[in-house]
Amino acid sequence: METEAQREDPARPAERAPTALVAAPFPETSPLDGSALANVDATAATEVPDVIARARAAQLEWAATPARDRAAIVAKVKQRLLSRAEEIADLVHRECGKPVEEAALAEVLPNADLVDYWTQSIEELLEGTTVELDAISYPGKVGRIHREARGVVGLITPWNYPVAIPLRTLVPALLAGNAVVWKPSEVSARSGAIVASLFEGLLPEGVLCLVQGGGDVGAAVVAGDVDAVVFTGSVATGRRIAVKCAERLVPCSLELGGKDAAIVLRDCDLERTARGLVWGAFTNAGQNCASIERVYVEKAIAKALTERVVALTKALRPGVDTAVMTTEKQCAIVRRHLDEAVKAGAEVLAGGAPEEGSLAFPPTVVSVASDDLALMRDETFGPILPIAVVETEDEAIERANASRYGLTTSLWTKRINHAHQLSARLRTGVVTINNHGFTAALPAAPWTGVGESGHGVTNSPHALGELTRPRFVLEDRAGGKSELWWYPYTPVLRTIAFAMARLRGGAGFFGRIGALFQLIGALPKRLLGGG
Repeated sequence: METEAQREDPARPAERAPTALVAAPFPETSPLDGSALANVDATAATEVPDVIARARAAQLEWAATPARDRAAIVAKVKQRLLSRAEEIADLVHRECGKPVEEAALAEVLPNADLVDYWTQSIEELLEGTTVELDAISYPGKVGRIHREARGVVGLITPWNYPVAIPLRTLVPALLAGNAVVWKPSEVSARSGAIVASLFEGLLPEGVLCLVQGGGDVGAAVVAGDVDAVVFTGSVATGRRIAVKCAERLVPCSLELGGKDAAIVLRDCDLERTARGLVWGAFTNAGQNCASIERVYVEKAIAKALTERVVALTKALRPGVDTAVMTTEKQCAIVRRHLDEAVKAGAEVLAGGAPEEGSLAFPPTVVSVASDDLALMRDETFGPILPIAVVETEDEAIERANASRYGLTTSLWTKRINHAHQLSARLRTGVVTINNHGFTAALPAAPWTGVGESGHGVTNSPHALGELTRPRFVLEDRAGGKSELWWYPYTPVLRTIAFAMARLRGGAGFFGRIGALFQLIGALPKRLLGGG
């Protein structure tokens, strides 16, 4: 199993990390300027089973704590998060290379809303629901469905949003009564530590366990005695996790990236669309599973849109508006996708690959004529915006849907009702109209995909399907000595069974009348013990 959180080209086989990297997987210098980063204490993979055991012991008491009390505890994380906003943003800036403003806006502020949403709604969301039972078939019986915590959740998260992505699972998982064993990406281990520190002293010991390390530690979490696994990362690793979980009959939630398309129709607001495409493609240096990695624009406005996108891209300020890439491995994938596209005839309209060894990959706009390129098929996860011209909206939808990914798609048009009609034809988990890529910051809105984007859900009450399981409790108040369907099996019971079948629709009008009279005659005999 390669490094869980490391994004990679899913078309290439995973490369096993060198032994030295497994032993000390944490980057020692900042991708920004090569300055030293703080040391990180690694967790040995052999320690993980004991960590999971401690979490399991702690989970029982935590789950027994009323949901209202759990919410009051976790609610305190909001103030801690906001009071340390500058510290968190600066750390993400130094460790991952994104601008401080972007770190604050994407990693800190939305998570204050996240804590509010879950702590204010969890009690209602976990409340049991009554199952309606037919009083004739099931007299005196009352059933309720309760949401129960899974138990111990194994969480493995990536480096591209090292604060926001884990909190989207940590907060609801803990509020639902689970314990969590969490391995952040080794690339952003320090950001992981600061997130874990937000919960220090609030939770019972062992309810949230942070383990730090590379792929071997993540593999130990997946193979350990956990009750569910939540993973965000590469398709290759996600597949292996799914297999491991299937072998143990453990549910897993997988968010595995995307190849998001933007479909631009001829009647769009050109200025808003151009600005939206530029932000959607280049925020966090394109290191976003929801980055715009393909644009399909109708021919009538293609020239005007492309010219405006190029102008806006060239106006972006390096190091101010734009992030550097976080890892050399990912930068190499982006460089390869661009090189292959150019050799196949794509035209670079802005930007281009940086000099060898540089992580400052400039925002790059490329004109392409075909989807038969890695740049148009595989997740690039970098700051490249390919633009393809289409004749019709039908062609755009067909090409957008042809991807093996299906995370988010955006539609850009002034005809809102028409956009809603088109959205129903898109093979994607999220559709945005005249915007792109920000809905993961909405805690009440589900974030999910199809195909190789995975099948997990974060945010919204739907996420509780991953983090809880239903328990059905039936209470029988009838008090009779026997049930209709209990032993002994007799001719009277057979008469009742087939009469009920006819009465419920297995016969015509007169047949149902006859069945009713049969039941009137047979039921008392059965229920009073005479047949």
